[in-house]
Amino acid sequence: MFARAFRVRANTAIKGSDRRKLRTDVAAAFPNLSAEQLAELIPNKEELNVIKIYSHKGEAVTVYMSNRNPILFEIERALYPTVYTLWVYPDLLPAFSTWPPVLQKLAGGADLMLPGVVVPSSGFPQVEQGTLCAVTLLGNRAPVAVAVATMSTAEMLAAGMKGKGFAVLHTYLDYLWEHGDKSCPPTLAPLVTDSAEKESAEDEEEMEGKEPVLSFSTDPSQHVDVGGLSLKDSCAILTGKEELDEHRAADGAEDNNAEVQQEAEDSRTPQEQMDALFNQCFFHALKCKVKKSDLPLLTSTFLRSHMFSCCPAGQQLDIKKSSYKKFSKFLQCMQHQKILQVKELSKGVESIVEVDWKHPDIKAFAIPEGFSSASAAQDSKSEDREQAYHAPEIIPLYGVSAKMIPLFQESGHRKGSILSSSEVRNIIINYVKTNELVDETNKNFVKVNAILCDCLLDKSEQDEISHLKWDDLLSRCLERLLPLHQVTFFGQEPIVRKGNIEPIDITIAQRSSNKKVTIIKNLELYGLDPQCVANILQQKVQASATITPLPGAKDRVQVQIQGNQIHHLTKMLLEEYQLPRKYIQGLEKAPKLGRKK
Repeated sequence: MFARAFRVRANTAIKGSDRRKLRTDVAAAFPNLSAEQLAELIPNKEELNVIKIYSHKGEAVTVYMSNRNPILFEIERALYPTVYTLWVYPDLLPAFSTWPPVLQKLAGGADLMLPGVVVPSSGFPQVEQGTLCAVTLLGNRAPVAVAVATMSTAEMLAAGMKGKGFAVLHTYLDYLWEHGDKSCPPTLAPLVTDSAEKESAEDEEEMEGKEPVLSFSTDPSQHVDVGGLSLKDSCAILTGKEELDEHRAADGAEDNNAEVQQEAEDSRTPQEQMDALFNQCFFHALKCKVKKSDLPLLTSTFLRSHMFSCCPAGQQLDIKKSSYKKFSKFLQCMQHQKILQVKELSKGVESIVEVDWKHPDIKAFAIPEGFSSASAAQDSKSEDREQAYHAPEIIPLYGVSAKMIPLFQESGHRKGSILSSSEVRNIIINYVKTNELVDETNKNFVKVNAILCDCLLDKSEQDEISHLKWDDLLSRCLERLLPLHQVTFFGQEPIVRKGNIEPIDITIAQRSSNKKVTIIKNLELYGLDPQCVANILQQKVQASATITPLPGAKDRVQVQIQGNQIHHLTKMLLEEYQLPRKYIQGLEKAPKLGRKK
């Protein structure tokens, strides 16, 4: 549901009565929560925001935010927890495990298939079709996805663990997770029952001085009815378990190495550790986050949006705790090493204007292991976002109105029939020829019969006009039909909408102190994300850009950017996005060249 970017419609603080109602709804939806946990999740006095959004499929979703993290989302009056909430209450939902490589597929929008679900020795939790479940990765109890079971536990086993098992709603690394602080899942050890621990301890004692012996549990509760599972599937599960054991052994060796490295790091002073962290995040951001097209890039944006996201979990960048004390001094040091170049493009505002990506320090930098899977998923997302924009194909259409039915019913059309302009033209020509209405003396004129008179002429004209030119006849006909338009976005099915499509409206507004702002409306109608357009403009012109609700429209927004930026908009919309000029309004308000904007 959140595999693609969503559109924010409204963001407001929750009212006291709505807060109480939400607490009641959460208690009813999740009875496992204790009173203390409920008060912690929905606090009485802490800030709690309600965000109304539209998913990429147009679904209306309500998201509840606490401490800048989404904690719940609501679809059609049903409440669902986010991964941020499940990391605090991991046992809130029945959980099913999958293999770590599956996470990237789930984050990309795929549902969880049963062959990808790991069968535990203790058996699956008992769920029914439609039960809300959590999805975890093998070896970690922290959920990474929220899903709805498409069949009961018994049906899963009866189906031989084949087919779709869970419809995934939300995952770690999707856009709803990105709307929070983008923290990583905690490491939570799987729950181990007392009997399992006892058996494990007995097995260890028996193994001392003895040869390995295969043993099978006689406890019926430990048996899992695998139904139609073939021998090949069983072997695959055993092989996967052996591989997992090998990975765990390798991980143990790596942990020992990490401990030695950690001891070496602990011997450094806190200031030296912070310097090393800044260097790590700096090179990580240049190597993975910043592209040549992003330049010039504000130094503050580089720190906030790129370096902070490269900071390892559990650590925090603080320039005051480093030896540099100021971020500008840190960048000056990097500039002396000829890694990048910083310039003051406007008074008091510094920007990175050039980066030497061939510098040996950037080439030699190795991305930390903890970012491998997350970076891969986020890189694939960024590639999706940066795909070339394709201007939609827009075709004007016409609907048959009640008044025009007599003229079109002979051709088999009725009220509400949708026609293109060429179809309307052919129907009118056939009607005229069939009823022999072409003027014999001048074939450029058409005789007006009773039906044409009622459909195309005003009351004041009915006694005066007996003939119409072909062009006048066709134009009158199109004017009296209902205006529609069809929009076809790249790779999607055509969409038919009422009325004529509104053009992208560009206006210049005057603000205090004689300052001007450029306002852009109706970008959504052409498949353009207002937030993306605002970000691109902000980087190009180095001016503040904001998204504000469109007055008079509930679910529409407008982009507002400082200064008269119509020249940049003209280049972006006409040359880069290849939108026809007839669908853009206000380009003539661009400032004259040679004058100050």
